[in-house]
Amino acid sequence: MKQKLLLLSLSLLLLTFSKVNAQGYNTGIGFRAGGFENGLTIKHFVKSDTAIEGILGFRPGVFVVTGLYEKHATAFSEPSLKWYYGVGAHIGGIDDGRRYRRYFGDDDEIYDNGLLLGADAILGLEWQMPEIPFTLGVDLHPRLELARGPFLDIEPGFTLRFVF
Repeated sequence: MKQKLLLLSLSLLLLTFSKVNAQGYNTGIGFRAGGFENGLTIKHFVKSDTAIEGILGFRPGVFVVTGLYEKHATAFSEPSLKWYYGVGAHIGGIDDGRRYRRYFGDDDEIYDNGLLLGADAILGLEWQMPEIPFTLGVDLHPRLELARGPFLDIEPGFTLRFVF
């Protein structure tokens, strides 16, 4: 029943916003598939070239909330393609007894519970699909972990967003 209600709600939302403004979009909600965590993302433009993005990422035994401040610019003289870059921070946690692997540094593994806290950056390319309210994006998301480190990892990711 919940799945049918969710599907109906999403369908109505898609019909409501079936045409996206040629100048871009104000808000996008979607899914980010990353190299380490997968999760939900929401991006909102506060100016035509400036956005804030929130990412709620999960992997077994780990959750991470990330906030980013991003600048956007036209890529390759193509209005539907945008470069973006930004900075931000993350906070999260590790479940007790779960394995948390640190990549690209010492490849150490942590088996206790605890806090994740650090600084983030992002560099990506986003394509706004013509005639339908979706974007596809690819990015690199470097993170400096401070509470469990310091160590640096760089997470690649793909994003699909419904935009309105």
